[in-house]
Amino acid sequence: MALHRDIFWVGKQWAVTGAGIQAVDHRLHGVLDIGIARLWDDDLVRSRRAKPGVNAADFDAALSVARERFPQTPESEPFMAQLEALGVIEAPAVSPVVPAMTLRAEGRLARFLPQWRVRR
Repeated sequence: MALHRDIFWVGKQWAVTGAGIQAVDHRLHGVLDIGIARLWDDDLVRSRRAKPGVNAADFDAALSVARERFPQTPESEPFMAQLEALGVIEAPAVSPVVPAMTLRAEGRLARFLPQWRVRR
């Protein structure tokens, strides 16, 4: 799998990108990559570090850079936390109030209502 377009740090074997920690070697097809949501999962990190052929010093450096870049957040809002960490959102998002739909066909016969069609 190709590296994410946002690259924050590149080592000999690992890179910290907008998707988390990714292996620079494209032949692995993203097997060893760690997503942002799983950066703080110690069991996954230990299992990736214990794989044969992994440069441990480079992996530890990538992990420390990634954990600084994407701090641990509560699991209630993982998507918003990723956007804030990437700098996309600077202020908390306020959801606009959506007005309730009103039906204007009550008490009228359907055959007398104006028809609409999708134009192609």
